[in-house]
Amino acid sequence: MRTVLVIAPSPSLAAAVRQSLDPEIYRVMEHAALWEDELRLSAAAVDLCIFDVELTTVEPIRNLERLRRVLPKCPVILYASDSQRGFEEDAYLLGVSHILRKPVRPRLLNSLLDRIFVSGGPLEQGGSNPAPFRSEAKPAADLNRVPTRTLETLRSYSSILSHTLCAESMLREFLLLLREIIGVNRAAIFLRRPPGSPEDASPATKPQLYSACAMGLPPGVLERLELTLEAGIGGCLFRSGRLLRRSSDETERDPQIRREFDLLGAQVAIPVLDRETLVGVAVFDGRVTGEPVSNEELALIFHLLEPLGQAVKNIWLHDKVAARQEMMFDIMRQLKNGCIVVSPDLRILHANEMARSCFPRPNRPGNAFDFNDLPQVIGSKVFEVLKTGLAVADFQYRPTTAPRQHYQISITPLRRENAAAPTAALLVVEDCAPADRIRQLEIETANLRLVQQMAERLAHEIGNAVVPISTHQQLFKDRIGDLEFQESLAGAMEDGIKRVSRLVDQMRFLARDRVGKLESVPVKQLIEEAFREARSYHPSTTVLLQFESNEALSVSCDRQGMQHAFAEIILNALQANTQSCQVQVRTRTETDSSGSRWAQIEVQDSGAGFSAEAAGKASEPFFTTRNVGLGLGLAVTNKIIRTHCGKMEIPPPRSGSPGVVRVSLPLGPAAPAPVN
Repeated sequence: MRTVLVIAPSPSLAAAVRQSLDPEIYRVMEHAALWEDELRLSAAAVDLCIFDVELTTVEPIRNLERLRRVLPKCPVILYASDSQRGFEEDAYLLGVSHILRKPVRPRLLNSLLDRIFVSGGPLEQGGSNPAPFRSEAKPAADLNRVPTRTLETLRSYSSILSHTLCAESMLREFLLLLREIIGVNRAAIFLRRPPGSPEDASPATKPQLYSACAMGLPPGVLERLELTLEAGIGGCLFRSGRLLRRSSDETERDPQIRREFDLLGAQVAIPVLDRETLVGVAVFDGRVTGEPVSNEELALIFHLLEPLGQAVKNIWLHDKVAARQEMMFDIMRQLKNGCIVVSPDLRILHANEMARSCFPRPNRPGNAFDFNDLPQVIGSKVFEVLKTGLAVADFQYRPTTAPRQHYQISITPLRRENAAAPTAALLVVEDCAPADRIRQLEIETANLRLVQQMAERLAHEIGNAVVPISTHQQLFKDRIGDLEFQESLAGAMEDGIKRVSRLVDQMRFLARDRVGKLESVPVKQLIEEAFREARSYHPSTTVLLQFESNEALSVSCDRQGMQHAFAEIILNALQANTQSCQVQVRTRTETDSSGSRWAQIEVQDSGAGFSAEAAGKASEPFFTTRNVGLGLGLAVTNKIIRTHCGKMEIPPPRSGSPGVVRVSLPLGPAAPAPVN
């Protein structure tokens, strides 16, 4: 049977050729491009090529030149809808047998094929008129040394290579070829499981051989029979590495080997090797005529099985690599981030759907995605990574067409072990917009929780301030003339107004993100005013302020806000010890590593000091260790200090030492900034 390869972009020509030729004489294959089946072309398994071309450009002539380098003796027929005389001459000079016009005419095509193959085509005996493209014929004496049947056998054997990506199909083709050549009656080939497969990796199962293909054996026999590498035919060949006959002494001594030979109806078993170890076992019966296979033929089969074993091993490696690559592509395809793999020649090897959506292109054909789809700033960095082999720092990218979108870009070189240059670059695109939205929602949710908590605390605190006034209001009509009642009412109103006023001030400073009017205020005067304000909120009449300073300091600040901040710190110090309400304030200057000068103001109470929990949470809103109050004092202070570009800190507490709050404010002109 002769093989006709039809190379045409449309399947209609191949269908017409297949319909015109006798299927028992010609086997028609079709491909859309010349190199779609390069392995078969290189194996010289094609008897005739039929091209569907337009001889109006130089591209078909180039394809013919490439074909001639691989198959210099293969006849070629061109079907051209349109052509030019100059290109027709070039085609004939390259060995084209005929140039025909469409449509396909069956009688004409069959007549031309008969002339081509009878007049000296490949694999035909006789013939004295070689085609113009054929090489010079060898002398008759040389041709007689190579029997035509041997050449046909080698050519048929080479057709097995077309099945080299499927072990079962390749071995089945081999068995059919053996039946055709030497007339084998029964045959079967058993293979090991591929390394890494679930059956091979299980330690509980014995290393078994499965039936890859069989000929002349009923399926039920193969289902009941299992060959292993530990005993029987498989174990014997695994240990010896040579063929085993049914009539040998070794078989007679081993009942399991005899039973397996009898079940298979075989006379000889041959190991399938990959030049290193046993890949499988091939078992054969005699010829269909009942005659045994000769030793020379068995030796030839043994040597032919060795490259087949190597091919099986290569198939395993190919399947393993393909499975890993497919798994990697599946992982990249399912990632929420965009993933793009770029080769050193700037070809896009892989781009998942997320990457395509990040870099859209109008009128993009199908799934096409090329390097030009990347923005220039990203493409230049990918080129830099491929040339230098060094990763670039992650960076942000905002499309000019969609300013609200922005992405986090990371580019990493991929290289093989011990390789200097990268084999590809991995571009990962993370869409930051969802994360920003989630972050904004978290901030809004936290603010809502803060507002809810603040509302509850404010309602409770204002209620405490209003209760005395409300009590006096109920007695107002009956006891308005009572002097003692009037004094009690005045005290309740004064205390309630103070508490509510302080709450109002705290809320106002918490809501303010910027500093008001700046003025230079002496630190001593600022502390004294803050002390008087704090004293007004403290019930004790015996309070003491001790101020220590080595120099007269002044800070630029919002006087009202900074006074309230220090008032809250001093009030917190006064409340630390109700028996001895004494506050010590110390000031000094400090210069940091950048040369900036700071005013350090420490406020020390006379109490037992902060606990570890209180020192860490004192500046958090609504944290308090007292039964009354909102717990906003130091939180408001920290907010005011930060808006002045300063900082408030509580040194780590020491057992038995009083509590200290340290405030650092910049000396000289400040540059206040909003606080988030």
